[in-house]
Amino acid sequence: GIQQTGSRTLPASARVQGMLKRSKSVPQHKSVPFVNIPLADGQTLCTAGGDLRNIDVQLLNQDTVQHIHNLVSELTVLCGKATPKPT
Repeated sequence: GIQQTGSRTLPASARVQGMLKRSKSVPQHKSVPFVNIPLADGQTLCTAGGDLRNIDVQLLNQDTVQHIHNLVSELTVLCGKATPKPT
């Protein structure tokens, strides 16, 4: 699941701005997948890989969470199809 981290002393907007600055650009290697996650305050977070662990889940609205669950299900099916079967 998505873990909640981040400083409680900073307002949400400051935490988001820091994250946006860290992960704003598309990954340098074209083979690295990334996602755009809409936040409750109307901003969009572009992130890849380990950055997902740093998302403050309080910044997500319920519609976004449901879409993430649906995407995880679809990606799980895709990974199952793409994984070579042992012979």
